[in-house]
Amino acid sequence: MKQILIIGIGAGNPDYLTVQAIDALNRADVFFVMDKGVAKEKLIALRRLIIERFVTHREYRIAEATSPERRPDASDADYRTAVDELNRDKQRIFERLIADELKDGEVGAFLVWGDPSLYDSTIRILDAIRAGGNDTFAFDVIPGISSVQALAAQHRIPLNQIGRSIEITNGRGIVDGFPKHVDTVVVMLDSKHSYKHLAHEDLDIFWGAYVGTPDEILISGRLCDVMHDIERVRDEARRTHGWIMDTYLLRRRTQ
Repeated sequence: MKQILIIGIGAGNPDYLTVQAIDALNRADVFFVMDKGVAKEKLIALRRLIIERFVTHREYRIAEATSPERRPDASDADYRTAVDELNRDKQRIFERLIADELKDGEVGAFLVWGDPSLYDSTIRILDAIRAGGNDTFAFDVIPGISSVQALAAQHRIPLNQIGRSIEITNGRGIVDGFPKHVDTVVVMLDSKHSYKHLAHEDLDIFWGAYVGTPDEILISGRLCDVMHDIERVRDEARRTHGWIMDTYLLRRRTQ
């Protein structure tokens, strides 16, 4: 039977790899690498660096494919449909890679940014492929250090207040206001500066882009004081690099 490993490789710093992840890398015969174009070539280069640095015990192959992108014209109301379409497109590519590039008895690996359980669809896609019955394989998930953990570490703050809960959401989750039941919110996948909807709230923000990489940018402070700086810096960074990965934590200020 074929075996698939979904390996969390951390938020950008090769030193974030766990011992379990390194052991998993050294079990793989084939690494499936999804290319997202010239603008994100640093992401491909970092995956290759990780493979070259940590795989020491065996020969391996790299199978590349072009990753589809979500429809850029999808409205907020159409978001779920657009994501479902994207995952179906990815599923077809994953099915081809597993069928054509991985032999029976071999181990293939997908290297996932951060942690595979957090805002990533690789687990769902492999479940869907197995349910379809066109190929037989088993898979395991190796956790990684997420951008959420790395963000808190780089800002030197705890994720939660004592005895309190946190919420992890995307930009759409805060446009109608700060959640009432928590005092800390981590926001991922926000391309529209949604924190500006909360400028009237008494909040601190801890923002980071390219966390853990040489291009890392960190800004923190009272939201109403630094939000325009974040917007400007984020837009400049996106123009400079052609892409951006950022995360931020919002927390109610204590009196």
